[in-house]
Amino acid sequence: MSARTVPAFAILVAVYIALALPAYVGPAFLEEFSSYLVLFTILSLYIPHRLGVPGLLEHNGACGWGWCAPTVFGWIFLALFWLGVAWLLAWGIASLIARLRRVA
Repeated sequence: MSARTVPAFAILVAVYIALALPAYVGPAFLEEFSSYLVLFTILSLYIPHRLGVPGLLEHNGACGWGWCAPTVFGWIFLALFWLGVAWLLAWGIASLIARLRRVA
């Protein structure tokens, strides 16, 4: 683990929160963009459910015509997955910056 990975991870998470915050509180003209970002993150839970990971959605994904809400395990799975993706992205950014500094 590089010493630069943690700050890069913190910046990535802070940027996501800053971009997603207007979906909940903020000016109406930013709400649509922010809601797409939040919905993409939450609805990505349906992919592992479709691939067979059990217990991610309420009623095992059978909610009739509506969208099923995530279970507690689903929320934890979702948070760990996206934080893992952010960590890998931060690690890649930190290694790229270290490589560029070695070259220069």
